[in-house]
Amino acid sequence: MKIAFIVGPFPVLSETFILNQITGLLLRGHEVHIYGYKPDDTSKVHPDVEKYQLLERTYYVPQISDNYFLRFLKGLAFIFNNFHKHPLVLLRSLNIFKYGKRAASMRLLYAVMPLLQSQPYDIIHCQFGMYGIDGMIFRDLGAIKGKLITSFRGYDISWYVKACGEDVYNELFVKGDFFLANCNFFRRRAIKLGCDESKIIVHGSGIDCSRFTYKSRFPHPDGKIRIATTGRLVEKKGIEYGIRAIAKVAEVHDNIEYNIIGDGYLKEHLQQMIEELDIADKVKLLGWKNQKEIIAILDKTHLFIAPSITAEDGNQDAPVNTLKEAMAMGLPVIGTLHGGIPELVEDGISGFLVPERDSDAIAEKVHYFIQHPEVWEKMGRAGRVYVEEHYDINKLNNELVEIYEQIAMSHSPQSHQSSDPLVNSEYISLS
Repeated sequence: MKIAFIVGPFPVLSETFILNQITGLLLRGHEVHIYGYKPDDTSKVHPDVEKYQLLERTYYVPQISDNYFLRFLKGLAFIFNNFHKHPLVLLRSLNIFKYGKRAASMRLLYAVMPLLQSQPYDIIHCQFGMYGIDGMIFRDLGAIKGKLITSFRGYDISWYVKACGEDVYNELFVKGDFFLANCNFFRRRAIKLGCDESKIIVHGSGIDCSRFTYKSRFPHPDGKIRIATTGRLVEKKGIEYGIRAIAKVAEVHDNIEYNIIGDGYLKEHLQQMIEELDIADKVKLLGWKNQKEIIAILDKTHLFIAPSITAEDGNQDAPVNTLKEAMAMGLPVIGTLHGGIPELVEDGISGFLVPERDSDAIAEKVHYFIQHPEVWEKMGRAGRVYVEEHYDINKLNNELVEIYEQIAMSHSPQSHQSSDPLVNSEYISLS
């Protein structure tokens, strides 16, 4: 099959779930082209980007100047130099009566530039809802052809809806051919917003379990308890509550170490909090790490905390891949009753679930783990088994191909009735 991925910035380290799907499709013999934006930071990229030469398959939207006059001049040059390729697409992209600010700002013109010589695709897979809207418009313009699938993954079905209104996806729900949600929590949210329940299934974000070696966890001879969190330093990750919990634990258990892997706009705030709580000798902000570096850190870790919260702007998490990776390596975990996380962590079996924004509850569970190291191995193994069964990327990519094939062969969205095996089969329980 010929498949187009419509994405945001690509590649970025925090979105390995997109990378895993692309490489999986390539390994299965499918042709994949990627349409997106050049990321601001390219200093660290996943090794698969080079291994599979993904940049050669990637087509970027030209950089858009903040100066409207310069943007206008560059836009005129685009039209003049490319008018022979697809005149109707270029002219339609400037239709301010239909596309409003997108057309008036010339952003739509810039966005279609990489598509002017695109081939017809069997599948157009838009990663995140807002790019599904883009894909819908590109297809309306005639800039791209193919069945349109949109994946909802988190902030697109939480923060974006709150910011843009609950009707933001109304047209997409009608024109889109099919939809995927990475957990039941977000599938239900999409249906509540108006998505036909026969057109959306759960398809989880997978990880390559073979890259995350399982190891039973036991206390280290030096007596130190090593704890980790991996995630962007943004509000919805709830890192603040992990730090406050460790500060409480440190009052009783001095020999602990808490490593926080990731970066973000809250870095200075969190570092200041660490200093004020007088735990700088125990809590370290390690910054961005690539996958190999993360694995090396987790290999020496005993416990993992994922303290996600619902941000003030409504942003929420799905079952996050960093938590799956930790579980795959045999780490007992502490997660929150938040978004899709309860679909991943089985409370009392692979770890514990606590309320959002409750550092006391996190501290209580850390205390429990420290006092009961005999449960580490059992919980860690349960987590590994669950991730292998539900989130193995090889299984999920096989299923993704089956989904593509069924959608590509269908003649209209109406052909996906509730009796469709995609809706009622084991696919629903993937996440």
